[in-house]
Amino acid sequence: MSARVVLTLDLGTSTTKAGLWIDDELVGPTRAALVTHHPAPGHAEQDPTSWWTCVVAACAELRARAPHTYARVAVVACSAARETFAPFDTELTPLGPGILWSDQRAADEAATLGDADAFRLATGVVRSPAVALAKAMWVSEHEPERFDAARWLLASRDLVVARLVGTVVTDPTLASRTGWYALDGTSRADGWLAARLPDVVPSTAALPIGPSPWSAALALPDATVLVPGAGDRACEAIGTGARTGVPMVSWGTTANVSVPHPGPVGALPAVAQVSRIPGDGFLVQAGLAAAGSAFDWLAALTGRTVAELWDAAAAVPPGARGATAYPWFTGARAPHWRPDATATFAGLRPDHSPAELARAVTEGVAYDLARSLELLDPGGSELVVAGGGADNPTWRAVLGAVTARAVVVRRHVEAASVGARMLAAVATGDVVTLPAVNPIVSRAAPDPSTVQTYAALREDADRRVAALLGADERIERTP
Repeated sequence: MSARVVLTLDLGTSTTKAGLWIDDELVGPTRAALVTHHPAPGHAEQDPTSWWTCVVAACAELRARAPHTYARVAVVACSAARETFAPFDTELTPLGPGILWSDQRAADEAATLGDADAFRLATGVVRSPAVALAKAMWVSEHEPERFDAARWLLASRDLVVARLVGTVVTDPTLASRTGWYALDGTSRADGWLAARLPDVVPSTAALPIGPSPWSAALALPDATVLVPGAGDRACEAIGTGARTGVPMVSWGTTANVSVPHPGPVGALPAVAQVSRIPGDGFLVQAGLAAAGSAFDWLAALTGRTVAELWDAAAAVPPGARGATAYPWFTGARAPHWRPDATATFAGLRPDHSPAELARAVTEGVAYDLARSLELLDPGGSELVVAGGGADNPTWRAVLGAVTARAVVVRRHVEAASVGARMLAAVATGDVVTLPAVNPIVSRAAPDPSTVQTYAALREDADRRVAALLGADERIERTP
């Protein structure tokens, strides 16, 4: 096994993380927080300048923590949030705010993308306002001066890569979630958009980082190479060893179910989204609207910290003493796909406190994940958790009981960094195995009586879903 030092950069929606890998040992990660703005209903934006400054800040902290190890960095590998982009000029200077994956402004544009089934079959993406193509159309229509001035439309990871290697590229996993590429990798964009898109290179390409003010800002050694890596969910699936029967469930800004699939992917539930994974094959996914972001909202509302809310939720029994949450803060995504839906609490009473609200949010996220799991991976008896929330025993206990599955935990729950490290190994020819890098540390089956309790509670929650969305929400799996 090589002693090559790998710097992993995980560019998330709310946090940028940096870690140092030496063989199978991780130093860090260090973190820098990103700020999301909501200047109008349905809008979710960030300052693209922070996409770079957060990388610099996280790396500076990591360098201060382990200066001698950082000085030996030979490879930089990335993972990143998808479906987020900003316009940039030829100098890679942002032209206004970046539009996040959760932004809902482009409903009218999404409706022009043609038949929903045909669009999903061609692109793998559910036709909705979240589609990057629809949001690019919105910018072109409503802010034509900004769009016309743009040379590039780039995700946060693609900006970092372009500044470090001097070449504007993306990889198949990010490209396949935009709606402007087909699942086979070919571009579906016409002239007005195609000219602003980066070239697509393999996720495991080894790109040399040359001397520049950008590489100097990260204090990278000479001869360092950069591996573009992949989207966060693809990296998490790699870093957890997810597979059919053991899907990956992540808790971060939002929550997600991901299952690798060899293809073909035509006969899948209509709620599923499909994207490429590094190499051959696909990732079948169901992404929710909120998870960690719902706790952030509740913390801001109540004046409690997120940690305090988790502690309070742990003391509340299943059912949150009658409170039920439907945390659709940016529309109801998987498995409902109703962008017009809003977050709702039901059953609230004067004696309820932030503790019951926190417990209800936890259970509400778990219910939508259970609905998604039943469609994407029916019959499975286990799941593997990832993301910052995977460290939380309350979340793991609720998730296991609601889904009636054993919960598998690996050593590093920040599995996107693990996946990026594994992709770096492929790019450089290093021999690295998942059991060595990220071994399983626990496997916990849910308590049968709690499973029964939640089965009854979910029946009531399911009935309210149908009432809230104004339709029969029983979604049948496609044969």
